[in-house]
Amino acid sequence: MDELARAVEATLFASETPLTVAELAQHVGEGDLDAALAQLAEVYQGHGVELVERGGRWHFQTAPDLAHLLRRTREEPRRLSRAATETLAIIAYHEPVSRAEIEAIRGVQISKGTLDVLMEAGWVRTAGRREGPGRPLLYATTAEFLTHFGLASRRDLPGIDDLKAAGLLDPLDEAAFAAMGELQLESGDEDD
Repeated sequence: MDELARAVEATLFASETPLTVAELAQHVGEGDLDAALAQLAEVYQGHGVELVERGGRWHFQTAPDLAHLLRRTREEPRRLSRAATETLAIIAYHEPVSRAEIEAIRGVQISKGTLDVLMEAGWVRTAGRREGPGRPLLYATTAEFLTHFGLASRRDLPGIDDLKAAGLLDPLDEAAFAAMGELQLESGDEDD
């Protein structure tokens, strides 16, 4: 392993949070960081700790097949309510999205507490304001959301065909997803 890869390895191990390539460069200096990261990922592949990239940020994590060993010592987060789960899914698939758009897709009002829970979990953030009447706040997912759910980017979210294949959609859900797709197309037309 070359000196740059060793420096990157030490920096990632010491970091409390995942780092971007630019942040790594601030610590280890210039060089072919992409090659160093690829080399480290290969070295750690199959080990108890693996180097992974999530949302453009690199960090070491426990190998997925060994995660059960650590769950006993971790504090179990409380389960999300159905409203919070639906709201998180809408934000993930339609971001940036306003509260009114979330409510239109769900068909019911959401309590402020639902968004607060998602923001406290670190999975949702405010993403500015929409230009228009009332300038409503927009919501989007965070890098922590990607990390928690093991996604490299939002493009890795399962599509409707994936959900059907897994048996996770019933006919009512399919109709709801179809309605969400129509809503997204309509809102996309406004931008033209």
